[in-house]
Amino acid sequence: MTVTHRQQQNPAPASTPSAGVPSATTRPTAPPPAPASPVPAAVFDAYPDLRLPSDFYGFADAFTDAEAESVLEGRRFFAAEVAPVADDHWERAEFPRHLIAPLGRIGVMGTEWESTRRFPSSALYQGWLALEMSRVDASVGTFVGVSSGLTMTSLTVCGSPEQQAEWMPRLASAEAVGAFGLTEPLSGSDAAKGLRTTATRRGDTWVLSGEKRWIGNATFADVVVVWARDTADDQVKGFLVTKGSPGFTATKIEGKTALRAVENADIVLDGVEVPEERRLPRAQSFKDTAEVLRLTRAGVAWQGIGVAVGAYEAALAYAITREQFGKPIASHQLVQDLLVRSIGDITASIAMCARLAALQDTGGTTDAQSSMAKSWVTSRMREVVARCREVCGGNGIVLETGVARFVADAEAIYSYEGTREMNTLIVGRAITGHAAFV
Repeated sequence: MTVTHRQQQNPAPASTPSAGVPSATTRPTAPPPAPASPVPAAVFDAYPDLRLPSDFYGFADAFTDAEAESVLEGRRFFAAEVAPVADDHWERAEFPRHLIAPLGRIGVMGTEWESTRRFPSSALYQGWLALEMSRVDASVGTFVGVSSGLTMTSLTVCGSPEQQAEWMPRLASAEAVGAFGLTEPLSGSDAAKGLRTTATRRGDTWVLSGEKRWIGNATFADVVVVWARDTADDQVKGFLVTKGSPGFTATKIEGKTALRAVENADIVLDGVEVPEERRLPRAQSFKDTAEVLRLTRAGVAWQGIGVAVGAYEAALAYAITREQFGKPIASHQLVQDLLVRSIGDITASIAMCARLAALQDTGGTTDAQSSMAKSWVTSRMREVVARCREVCGGNGIVLETGVARFVADAEAIYSYEGTREMNTLIVGRAITGHAAFV
């Protein structure tokens, strides 16, 4: 093969430990070979460790050098630092807070915004980072999605230059942690009309009263974006509530069966006073909240792919090493059927999100397109993790096999940032011209 200019300038790095299976050392570790591909392999030639076994069509070949190097840096970090502790923290339902500062150092936070990114990057790269994180630990991926995604997007879309200058660099470096307070005990899918948390202006101060539920990172966040209904005009407004504000309490939700390491919280706002300078000035109605969600929903679809990939790679490694009837179960037709259907759904999901990423890069995405990706991809994710559990038989329900955590975490990702039903109705409105939400 002809050596390209890119290859000459970027010699292949030394091989690094495989991150193909996010598991403890007791799990099967035989790395499956990357599939043959007819696509041009300029990037894969320069970075032979870049291609995942689950990237059957070679989508990562579209990365620039900087993007490829960043993905590999993140993959090495997640293999060395996150994978060994993921099951333990998931089982204990405690977030690995010692990883927060290193996450800021490796550059996975704030990749979308010019003021905080390390280099100009594509939406494909940004989405792929979400895939890479969730293929190892969806709880850590969700932490980044909340602090870097929802919080920083709220500041970018709705915040003032002063608010952005104060918080964006700190959130990107993980010096500060963000949370996003929208969902309430009695308001989830109907947040546009059903928010009960109120904001009442008294001079240069706003008084917030109400409750929030399922707020990720809220037990230790430095700033929470709280969405509340203005009692004067009945419109939804956004506010920055900082750690230690009198009247603000966040209580960890116990007993979860998915994303157990994410510290979701019940929040009580008991007359919390917020100065006018901490109101998001460009959040004038729920339409602005919805714009934040539109911009972040694609990232959740990429997370869903990551969960499917993590389960698939663990199941594939298990099938290659597990023997029954005197040979590896990977050589049995029915096992191959489960694996092939799984990688087919993963490939189709990447293709959908890659096209959505291309539209994002040109500023041409619609709410319905983001909703379709989130709804369809996370539906396929559920099917993939179920097949992968089936590949592993009874061993698939224990953490050490490497699939069970993905099976459980899939349920949360399937539901948050819009249920399948709500996202379906957003798409339905777009294609028929009729809203059918109520």
